[in-house]
Amino acid sequence: MADNGDRTLLRSTTHELRNSHTVGPSRPSVRRLPVGAEYQQEGKTHVRVWAPAVPSVDVVMEGDSAQGSGDPRFALANEGHGYFSGTIEARPGDRYRFRLGHADQLFPDPASRFQPEGPHGPSQIIDPAAFPWTDHRWKGASLRGQVMYELHIGTFTREGTFVAATARLPALKALGVTAIEVMPIAEFDGRFGWGYDGVDLFAPSHLYGGPDDVRRFVDSAHAHGLAVILDVVYNHFGPSGNYLRVFSPAYFNDRYENEWGEAVNFDGADATPVRELVVANAGYWIDEFHLDGLRLDATHQIFDASDTHVLTEIGQQARRSAGQRRIVLIAESEHQDARLVRPIDEGGCGLDALWNDDFHHSAMVALTGRSEAYYSDTRGEPQELISAAKYGFLFQGQQYDWQRKPRGAPTWGLPPFRFVTFLQNHDQVANSARGLRGPRLTSPARWRAMTAWLLLGPSTPMLFQGQEMDSAAPFLYFADFDGELGRAIRKGRGEFLKQFASLVDFEARGLVDDPGNPATFERCKLDWRELEAHESAYALHCDLLRLRREDPAFSPQEPGMVDGCVLSPAACALRYFTPNHAEDRVVILNLGRDLRRASFAEPLLAPPAGTDWALNWSSENPRYGGTGTPDPWPDGQWHIAGESALVIAPGPRWRPRLGTKRRTA
Repeated sequence: MADNGDRTLLRSTTHELRNSHTVGPSRPSVRRLPVGAEYQQEGKTHVRVWAPAVPSVDVVMEGDSAQGSGDPRFALANEGHGYFSGTIEARPGDRYRFRLGHADQLFPDPASRFQPEGPHGPSQIIDPAAFPWTDHRWKGASLRGQVMYELHIGTFTREGTFVAATARLPALKALGVTAIEVMPIAEFDGRFGWGYDGVDLFAPSHLYGGPDDVRRFVDSAHAHGLAVILDVVYNHFGPSGNYLRVFSPAYFNDRYENEWGEAVNFDGADATPVRELVVANAGYWIDEFHLDGLRLDATHQIFDASDTHVLTEIGQQARRSAGQRRIVLIAESEHQDARLVRPIDEGGCGLDALWNDDFHHSAMVALTGRSEAYYSDTRGEPQELISAAKYGFLFQGQQYDWQRKPRGAPTWGLPPFRFVTFLQNHDQVANSARGLRGPRLTSPARWRAMTAWLLLGPSTPMLFQGQEMDSAAPFLYFADFDGELGRAIRKGRGEFLKQFASLVDFEARGLVDDPGNPATFERCKLDWRELEAHESAYALHCDLLRLRREDPAFSPQEPGMVDGCVLSPAACALRYFTPNHAEDRVVILNLGRDLRRASFAEPLLAPPAGTDWALNWSSENPRYGGTGTPDPWPDGQWHIAGESALVIAPGPRWRPRLGTKRRTA
């Protein structure tokens, strides 16, 4: 919570202003944001709001700042074009709401920096300049070389706060993570939720702590060498606590159909102030919270036919707000629109990276054998896994049968690090009958092998909270809405899961967890005691990330750095090229039975001149819970153990002699 300041002075200044009429229309020489309440100095706060749907706007102070009696209303001056503004005597910690016209109901500020009582309560004045940052030497983050870690503040710890999450930062650093991706934190209604139904874009959810708790989390992360990226939602607003329409119906555009509610108006009548609000919000998180980037949720539901797409403006503003710091801008695009990461001068939006669902779908089909619903266009075949490593998306404009239309755009020339790959994320874990994690959907050995393929791959890998310790906690869909809205949420979740033929029976028998039940939320919280109980899983992830970090063959992430070959219907290999090929590495993935071959007519398996391959790493190491690795070259022939991943590297030349066995490293 922000400092409430000197209450004696606060009561005095409130009393002096109480009987004033119009405040303003002065604009301060410097504002951080185009709208909202901004503390200036010496007890003065400038307030500005866009409300073209009403004839007048009053600021109404509440709580201690209203001295508990009277009518502490301060009328803002009409600037024209729907804007109202003025300077009032109020300090950080003071709470206020708006009266629109002569209506009795009071409304929170659409650009509130904090809602201490939730989205229906008063807004609070925050002074972002008061926080004592210590990250002055932090230069930000670029995309290349990052290892992402997605987390949900409410379930990452038992306490579900930023303060508790801050205490876990050293463990993430020790794991080998370099960047934390925090699921949305914009204020939303209810006691718990995923965060994608936010209604106050500038206000960190009071459920997780105050704005300075967020800043402290970021400051501490930087001290540990960790970047922090925030998931933001600009494609819709939540259904409860959303008061934007009373300020102006122009916040929404009924020309487009949005999957989650009303489409945000980025290109219709009076769209300019709406664009201004959202673009400013992107810069706000980067500027006032020192964040290292944004993950833009469901960009395919951001509709804009303007000459300059709002996503381009969002990216440009975020980079301006970062100043000399480097930031990372990641998009989720169900359409797999690679143009989002193309340069602006080439017709793109200038973002940095895209989530790669294709890799996830193919990998999970390979691991489970299940190919239904949106998994149905992938087969989990070795060539798919190779192509995802080489080209990013598997669908780049060809027909996508599940949707009965083409999907994707060409990725030619894009470096591998522009694709964020994962085996788990919040959506994909939740989109199973019981929110089960991957290791519970396949064999432990297969999961270890595919984890190696992910974490050594040329793309930007991402882990989901608890994945590194094989967490038994499910991740389910949870949202705390009452009455008819709650019933609609439950019904909608059931309808969504029906696309999976294997889940229809769960829904019919009432076995799908109720999103609104607090127990559903509680079950998703991580139990960090599992870190010790599942130390073999943790060791697997630590060792793989160390190998990725320290072995120069895995670090370039350049186009053409890898090529692959199919070894069998269930096995493939990926060769990582180095200068002169002297330090090349080969990762072999075998999800089937033992593979025995006298030879492979495949140049990618030829060792560098003057060397022979030696075993460098195995997913079946007993340290990881494996059953041990047999000699990969008994009698000079290939023997690749079933359900395993191997890393082989150049070693001393070995010349076979009849009746002798090859020694391995």
